Amino acid sequence: MEHYDMTVHEEHKGERIDKYLTAVEADWSRTQVQQWIKEDRVLVNGNAVKANYKVQDGDAVSVHVPEPEPLDVTAEPMDLDIYYEDQDVLVVNKPRGMVVHPAPGHLTGTLVNGLMAHCDDLSGINGVMRPGIVHRIDKDTSGLLMVAKNDMAHESLVNQLVNKTVTRKYTALVHGVIPHDHGTIDAPIGRDKKDRQSMTVTRENGKHAVTHFEVIERFDDFTVV
Repeated sequence: MEHYDMTVHEEHKGERIDKYLTAVEADWSRTQVQQWIKEDRVLVNGNAVKANYKVQDGDAVSVHVPEPEPLDVTAEPMDLDIYYEDQDVLVVNKPRGMVVHPAPGHLTGTLVNGLMAHCDDLSGINGVMRPGIVHRIDKDTSGLLMVAKNDMAHESLVNQLVNKTVTRKYTALVHGVIPHDHGTIDAPIGRDKKDRQSMTVTRENGKHAVTHFEVIERFDDFTVV
């Protein structure tokens, strides 16, 4: 465990403690700091504080940084279809039929297993079983996934998704002929009671979901959207 001591200066007076710490320590992500605060690893003048605490000039701040939890995923060399890669992120095309991250029943052969063999390190924000994973797509869906190699990149990508500066588009072949050229589906999505591996529209424990669609091509019994 590493220990850091610092004193707040006048120019940071009034800042939230989580924002202050990420400003003075560039390698710390806000998500990390907020977790440390929840675990009482951040003390101000000897006392635990909440993330919204506003620092004052002269405050003595102590931070106890825990040892990083080792990733509990087996690295498996595999042929990954990588569209883009730099020192912080990569974009990989996940094939249909591949599970994104290990879970009970799928501990090997997942995309994360392959990524662990390809990369020296991945972001740990999502835990030891989902390193680097910023967003997911279903096992039977193919498409591009953004992967974070470090926590700073992870936080940046998540913020871009939340703020919709990055958008996700899908192409699907659906049963039936859709008469409208475009439209919006506004319906909550949750686990199917009859098939826990599938998602369905449900008012019970469903999450808010909005999908905008545009018809690309129509066939006798199908539509590409």
